[in-house]
Amino acid sequence: MNPYIQRSLEPVIEKAVKQFPAVILTGPRQAGKTTLLKHLFGATHKYISLEPPDIRAAAASDPRGFLALYSAPIIFDEIQYAPELLFYIKEKIDENRHAYGQYILTGSQNILLLQHVTETLAGRAAMLRLLPLSYIEISKQPFTPFVWEENHPALPLSIEEFWKRALRGCYPELIEDPEKPTTLWHGSYMQTYLERDVRSIRHVGDLSQYQLFLKALAARSAQIIQLSDIAKDIGVAVNTIKSWISILEATYQILIIRPYYSNTNKRLVKSPKIYFTDVGTLCYLTGLKDPEHLISGPMAGAVAETLIVTEIYKRLSNRGLDPQVYFWRTSSGSEVDLLIEDQEKLIPLEIKATSSPKPPMASSITTLQKDLKTKISPGFVVHLGDITLPLAPHVTALPFTLL
Repeated sequence: MNPYIQRSLEPVIEKAVKQFPAVILTGPRQAGKTTLLKHLFGATHKYISLEPPDIRAAAASDPRGFLALYSAPIIFDEIQYAPELLFYIKEKIDENRHAYGQYILTGSQNILLLQHVTETLAGRAAMLRLLPLSYIEISKQPFTPFVWEENHPALPLSIEEFWKRALRGCYPELIEDPEKPTTLWHGSYMQTYLERDVRSIRHVGDLSQYQLFLKALAARSAQIIQLSDIAKDIGVAVNTIKSWISILEATYQILIIRPYYSNTNKRLVKSPKIYFTDVGTLCYLTGLKDPEHLISGPMAGAVAETLIVTEIYKRLSNRGLDPQVYFWRTSSGSEVDLLIEDQEKLIPLEIKATSSPKPPMASSITTLQKDLKTKISPGFVVHLGDITLPLAPHVTALPFTLL
């Protein structure tokens, strides 16, 4: 039996169960939702998966009888397969609004689930998100706070291990079993994803064309997305590309990072940047299989940026927050990879796939600080080395392991 990997979200979930009648945990397939909930609440809550067709049919045919049979406290896994249950769960909750933690629900399809929850459980349920493992969870330090301290010890990770981690990705099954073949696992995962999630959300007549779309999008990870370019490459309409991107977002396969708007004199670009939630998925879709091929190829910068942006997103999400992150780029080409909104301030981060940070790498952050003035906190150039040093008056080079 594989050892349980402690998750950073645990304290947040435990607190939510004590404060809400229902807790809904969303996230992509295989992110560890079921394992986490059984670990925390296996002794106090019954468990039932709604994915098997017979269970799903029973829930649909007689919801009240089903809830009487599977009474609270209970974990309902994959609630999107029986969304009609939510109306009757609301009915049960309203019988005693102060009985907290009655229902714990999971789902792997965000848009459909949010729509049903908004209609039925608004004010009665806490919504939380579990993404694939973060670096600090893999390093067995899941409750490390999201702060930077000058003397904080770095978690050990060589540059060689960084690239190996990128190729393998962060899904728990691959981390728990180092012998499991990476390419075979991701291939099986994508096939399951296509057959179950894509087909159930929206009719996609030609899955092979959708797979071409996935590869075309992966080749543009960490770039500003021009939908018309992808549509031209695939040979479909722009509206089709929009629809397919919404499927990826709904199933937590991608993060969409939007540009930050401000009252500067420069015209900011409006198109978003897209990152694959798991960097291993990105490497699989772009055909990357070994560190040498990755490091020397054109995708190295995009892969490093994807890993670090998603790592930051996971850490914020694991605090129970809806991450407020953006990028900044002017029409003249000045760009900062990530802005993290913290109250009324913005923390700028530039990401470099190098272990030798240099002062010119701080130029975009310096430009941003001049443009936005008081809104901007001191910034960081995040790199793959192990040195911390000042690059500009308010910009510090920071090792990835010191995030």
